[in-house]
Amino acid sequence: MTRDKRNRITSCGKRLFKKAPSFRDKYSETTGTTEFKYSETNANGKLIIKKTYLDPFLDMFNSEILSYRLSERPNAKVIMDALDEAIEIAKGCTYRTTLLSNQGWAYQMKSYVKKLKNNGIFQSMSRKRKLSG
Repeated sequence: MTRDKRNRITSCGKRLFKKAPSFRDKYSETTGTTEFKYSETNANGKLIIKKTYLDPFLDMFNSEILSYRLSERPNAKVIMDALDEAIEIAKGCTYRTTLLSNQGWAYQMKSYVKKLKNNGIFQSMSRKRKLSG
């Protein structure tokens, strides 16, 4: 890793730790489902590994969490409920709204894409990365 002329960290000619810009002429939000594992002890004293999923919507200008949902499994209803709340909070914004996400199944659902379009929100998905073997 090296530093370029502007003192940014680079590797193989590519800038690392690129922060998505968020200026007030654009209103940017980001989302992504995160899986957390935790353990519980059942009635027999056996340790059981469980999972919970967090679906947050984050304002990239001030890092405020606009909405979130927790669930025991990833599902469309939970994601759509969190999206509805985030849209309601950002509704009065006079700036263009962009929602950044990965290319996960939830963000490609017809109902999700349609809801963004109907509310004038521009959808931006990260590119798929191909790992070389």
